Amino acid sequence: MTTAPVITNGRVRLRPHVLDDIEAFWSFYQSPRAEFMDRPNTRTHLWYGFASEVGSWQLTGMGGWGIEVEGALAGQVAVTHPPHFAEPELGWVLFDGFEGQGIGFEAATLALDYARSTIKPASLVSYIHRDNARSIALSKRLGSTRDPAAKAHDADDVVYRYEVAA
Repeated sequence: MTTAPVITNGRVRLRPHVLDDIEAFWSFYQSPRAEFMDRPNTRTHLWYGFASEVGSWQLTGMGGWGIEVEGALAGQVAVTHPPHFAEPELGWVLFDGFEGQGIGFEAATLALDYARSTIKPASLVSYIHRDNARSIALSKRLGSTRDPAAKAHDADDVVYRYEVAA
């Protein structure tokens, strides 16, 4: 597969990123909403991260999707396994105005179902900043459990593990 597949549940649509998505990411990373994220310092660093989410599909068969609701870009959900991660990760970001509506849960459920049925990783985790209560709550709602023995990506992260059998 060279690009992200389109997946929908009727309300939420996961689709390949397009170049215009990058401006929404720049705005997100400049806002307080990104306080628990590794923020790019420059647009060049943003490009590297954004392009890796897109290019990961060709290199690894997994990567990031744009989350679209009623034609608007609401954020991103991804299943990725870059070389510097101990395990494949399910991750997400929601842009301002889209939180608290179940969009993150629906998008992450679509991605999790895709991972289980198509990618079939041996393991799947979410690396979440220990103070990011909303992401921890979403991860638990998706059925994960905290795994204190798992190797975290950053010193401030906690690891939540998903069952990968469909």
